Amino acid sequence: MDGARELLRFLTCGSVDDGKSTLIGRLLYDSQLIFEDTLATLAKDSRKHGTTGEEIDLALLVDGLEAERQQGITIDVAYRFFATPRRSFIVADTPGHEQYTRNMATGASSASLAVILIDARKGVLTQTRRHSYICSLMGIRDIVVAVNKIDLVGFDEGSFDRIVGDYATFAAGLGFRSIVPIPISARFGDNVTSRSGNTPWYHGPALIEHLETVDVSQDLSARPFRFPVQWVNRPNLDFRGFAGTVASGRIAPGDQVVVAASGKSTRVARIVTADGDLAAAEAGQAVTLTLDDEVDVARGDVLSTSADRPQVADQFAGHLLWMDEEAMLPGRSYMMRIGNVWTPCSVTSIRHRVDVNTLEEHAARRLSLNEIGFCNFSAGQPVPLDPYADNRATGAFILVDRFTNRTAGAGMVAFPLRRASNIHHEHFTVDKAARAALLGNAPLVLWFTGLSGSGKSTIANIVEQALHRAGRPTYTLDGDNVRHGLCRDLGFTAEDRVENIRRVGEVAKLFVDAGMIVLCSFISPFRAERRMVRDLLGPGEFVEVFVDTTIEACMARDPKGLYAKAQAGQIKNFTGIDSPYEAPEAPELRIGTEGRTPGECAEEILAALRARGIAC
Repeated sequence: MDGARELLRFLTCGSVDDGKSTLIGRLLYDSQLIFEDTLATLAKDSRKHGTTGEEIDLALLVDGLEAERQQGITIDVAYRFFATPRRSFIVADTPGHEQYTRNMATGASSASLAVILIDARKGVLTQTRRHSYICSLMGIRDIVVAVNKIDLVGFDEGSFDRIVGDYATFAAGLGFRSIVPIPISARFGDNVTSRSGNTPWYHGPALIEHLETVDVSQDLSARPFRFPVQWVNRPNLDFRGFAGTVASGRIAPGDQVVVAASGKSTRVARIVTADGDLAAAEAGQAVTLTLDDEVDVARGDVLSTSADRPQVADQFAGHLLWMDEEAMLPGRSYMMRIGNVWTPCSVTSIRHRVDVNTLEEHAARRLSLNEIGFCNFSAGQPVPLDPYADNRATGAFILVDRFTNRTAGAGMVAFPLRRASNIHHEHFTVDKAARAALLGNAPLVLWFTGLSGSGKSTIANIVEQALHRAGRPTYTLDGDNVRHGLCRDLGFTAEDRVENIRRVGEVAKLFVDAGMIVLCSFISPFRAERRMVRDLLGPGEFVEVFVDTTIEACMARDPKGLYAKAQAGQIKNFTGIDSPYEAPEAPELRIGTEGRTPGECAEEILAALRARGIAC
């Protein structure tokens, strides 16, 4: 009977201390799913950590972390299973604190319905709006507005109606299919599993009645076929299959399929499972497909029908929920996972930031923690994708910080950008290798980084003179010089510094393609952008030279008088004063300058170049 029950995944969300954990505890308690020994432990823990006096604190059933119990808050997402005779449920208890919005988004990503709790005493708050907007972005279309703690306002109908009206006004533009308001007291069980006599003015269902009957079905099997390949199954020479979960649609042996990225077509030969071959597979089933032809299919590829293929693009637009304490800066390179593909990705522009209180759109140059923006993205390679509204599996992605490996953002694809499909690389017969051979040179970027006044430009100038005398073709890109032309429109904010280095990196790449040695002298304060330039080039073509001079020494030199002006407040965003410098962790060359002449420092670099076979 349990296997025959329909399963509903839902989450509880809302602002801090609105009673989410207590509500889930009440559902478990009233469903008689708590064992006697668990109940005894709960009673003991309630006396130690509870907030309900001598009564059992049902919130402790799901707030299992010690930090959660000590603070009386939810930090992590907790999943619980319970069932009634009519339906089975998996509920996610998500945090209300703004600090843990990323965890709430995790719970929403797999839910079909959201129960948004609102404290009857406080009404609709900022987190109520933020969580509602995230639910909308995540494709949740059915909402229960649970006005909790109705007992603390004397079961007042007017308070309930006012909150419901405020929420309906805010949520009118979020595209929800249904919004069902219910007055509840999670602590005492009013209108949770049965209708309460304390609210004679309420004529709707109890919460569990609604959850048992609400129709949230999405006929994924009727949608276009999508099969993201998770693993190439090759146990022996006679078998080659492609394992994954059918994200949408239906497939059967003999059906024609296409590899979305390459356009190569073939037919399905078998649908293999551990329990034997299937006559067909549909959305939600994990299977292994074998194909009639030996087409090139790898992890991350998406199989689809030829009649309705996903878009394949390396540029697209979409919503982004930023989850990292370090702000998102356009132009900075992150790692993106979309489906089973990992590729570098950057935000090329922020079209607007969304005010979660009013849903108004505002201009923005960065996204801070928990902010939501609509952005343009550029991926390192073309990837198969669908609008998130059409398919969660092929329309959702995450951005990961390349240095900390933290999940920095969660995104939802809106549409591919047309310019991604009508621009191609033109290949010429005379290439980098041919130009380098003609010049008798090994193309290279020498990237000088360090604080202002560290001696970067002076040392780079001496190194270039020696290379020039030796007949090596060179060019120097200097931080001050490029700001007179190429980057004259940029200031010194973090966003502008990222864009400055992005432009210089692209120019340096062109010089390397021309077969030259490029000397780049830039403070380049952020590791992420130096890494981005390195990734633009081939193996061994980027040499990071860290001109390691203490800020005290730089301030003592202060050849341009910049430190004095910065300390006097006349220059803003000055590296080392009110803007950070992230020193290289593993540069190819670390040049200490204190107690040494610029010529001695340059000679250390030239010796390293000679060791690479570059005559100078």
